[in-house]
Amino acid sequence: MLDQPLVSSKMIAEKDGGIGRIVFNNPARHNAVSLDMWRAVGQIMEDYESDPAVRVIVLSGAGGKAFVSGADISEFKEKRASAEAAEEYARISESARLALQNTLKPTIAMIRGYCIGGGMATALACDIRIAAEGSKFGIPAAKLGLGYAYDGIKKLIDIVGPAYAREIFYTARQFTTDEALQMGLVNRVMADGELETYVENYCKTIAGNAPLTIRAAKQIVREALKDSDKRDMELCKRVVAECFASEDYTEGRTAFMEKRRPVFKGR
Repeated sequence: MLDQPLVSSKMIAEKDGGIGRIVFNNPARHNAVSLDMWRAVGQIMEDYESDPAVRVIVLSGAGGKAFVSGADISEFKEKRASAEAAEEYARISESARLALQNTLKPTIAMIRGYCIGGGMATALACDIRIAAEGSKFGIPAAKLGLGYAYDGIKKLIDIVGPAYAREIFYTARQFTTDEALQMGLVNRVMADGELETYVENYCKTIAGNAPLTIRAAKQIVREALKDSDKRDMELCKRVVAECFASEDYTEGRTAFMEKRRPVFKGR
């Protein structure tokens, strides 16, 4: 657990070995996210970033009916009543999602139930999305008259491509897990009763691998998604060189020769 209490009681942070868990805990509203919850996400991520024991981060929703159903619209009248207030709301929520998106630690969205609007944006900020059968996905912006910013649409295009991105926005409908898998929106679909065990084992596999290798891969994937003239190729070379110069590389080779499981330290 974090040393300091969270700014919102509707967020849960737990550390279990190398796994850092973030749970959206507002089941009465299908885990709709309030401004204080977004602030708490940023707080949790700051803690997880600074803790070398946390090797992988998992996001989920409490209650079994939703991952995240979007923003808590009930507070819009108060929190987004003016242009200035709306801008501040957007800054805080986007800062939290950027903390998820920009971390160099691997992130997994464990999705059960509704993953709608801001829930989709949160899931898309993660590296991997694993969903339970029967989950629902959608961005209802066109039913609400909302404009969607460039960064959010670009992220969706990067994952599902422009044709599916158009379909998701134009129809504003909810998509099934089979459709989400076909689009590449999710990596895996599991039977509802198998979801937690599968993700737990997935996390243990990742947490047992070399952190520097995973970090390097994440950085290089990120650079590869940029336009060619904006890629930092020196960074790509540097992070690979750091892997070969690390104690973990020596440990990996030694463990292989000794036919044992390596113990990586991230250095």
